[in-house]
Amino acid sequence: MISPAPPALRPATKGAPARRQTMLDYIIQSGSAQVDELAERFGVSRMTVHRDLDALAERGMVNKQHGGVTTRSSSVFESNFALRSHIAAREKQALARAVLEEIASGEAVMLDDSTTASELASLLPTREPLTVITNGLESTDRLKAATGIKLITLGGDYQPRFNATFGLLCEQTLANLRANVAILSASAILGTTAYVQDPAVTQIKRAQMKAAERRILLVHSAKFGSSALHRLADLREFDLVLIDDGLTVAHRRELNDAGIRYRLIGVT
Repeated sequence: MISPAPPALRPATKGAPARRQTMLDYIIQSGSAQVDELAERFGVSRMTVHRDLDALAERGMVNKQHGGVTTRSSSVFESNFALRSHIAAREKQALARAVLEEIASGEAVMLDDSTTASELASLLPTREPLTVITNGLESTDRLKAATGIKLITLGGDYQPRFNATFGLLCEQTLANLRANVAILSASAILGTTAYVQDPAVTQIKRAQMKAAERRILLVHSAKFGSSALHRLADLREFDLVLIDDGLTVAHRRELNDAGIRYRLIGVT
């Protein structure tokens, strides 16, 4: 379900970087937009819209077309870390705050490569001392200066579009580690099954689940009712699933009927 479009912004309230992020959010929600439509919504000239769209296109986030713009194809959309970081930012922050309550000082915490996990990484120093194990370079970057965090990076083949490492070396390292809890996300939820777009990502997420005593899934409600190429796991394989409270009544009923352990998180 597509969320209602955000209200138009007065130009005095936003500089170019913030306006472009808000413009990207609007395009993502709508799927496409026209230059005249964006100019009216954001209270700027058509020339300014073109400059904004050029900047977004250079970053691989949108496709400019004659008179308008569209989001990238679904596979690129799901796989580009920079693009994914703009999606449902408030919901991801709320999920990160909620899952922090499930982590105790002294534990070993496994983080996947997701943008949601990187939001949690910023909060983990409040639970130090901790051991944090991750293949995500954004999480590594956010934790590298934390004095109370023992940081273990998993190594392997670096893939820029995910800003993370994967492959045999990463998997072998995981096989020799044991964490108290693994925090993961997924690309899509269909029925009670979690899916991921890329096979290399799927393989490492499965290895992270296997290397942890507890498994927690963080997932944005808009991912329900859709599918991706590779099956990750049944939701019953997670000890807890945290979802923002935008989840529809029908999907809540489906989770209840299946006996899934989940909690809805309010977004402020």
